[in-house]
Parts: sequence; C-alpha cells; structure tokens
Amino acid sequence: MPLPVEYSEYKWRCRRGMLELDILLNSYLDKNYKTMTREQGTAFDEILDYPDQVLLDLLMGNMQSSDQSVNMIVKRIREAVTS
Repeated sequence: MPLPVEYSEYKWRCRRGMLELDILLNSYLDKNYKTMTREQGTAFDEILDYPDQVLLDLLMGNMQSSDQSVNMIVKRIREAVTS
C-alpha cells in the first residue's frame, strides 16, 4: 500500500524555520522513506503539521505525545540521527 505522501512532498514539508528540525526530519526521511510503512508515513505526515517549537520539544525529549504512533515516529527520527 503506498504511503500517504510522495517523497518530494515530504521533503518540501521537512523544510522548517529551525535548522535543527531540518536536519532531524531530513535525516529520517532520507534514511527511511523507502522502508516506511503506511502507518509510519501517516504518523510522519501528522507530526509535520505540528508547530516548530512543539515538534522540537518532542524530538528533544522535552515532552511526549498522548498519541503512541507519534511517540513511535519521534523515537524512529531520533534513532535515524544517531545511526
């Protein structure tokens, strides 16, 4: 089943107002797009709608979402940067 968003659209939406977010999101996308499941793609699409500061707080571990799929994609993004 195809992902909810094409690579080029994800790439465009990963362009943020903070360099840190650009690096984190693009690193994850470049390493994982081809192997993302539909559920992961949907969660990634969802977090791209978050305001920059909320997204940064999630990715830095300063807060957690009540949505487990968001927490899982946040974990995967963090892992993509460290691997």
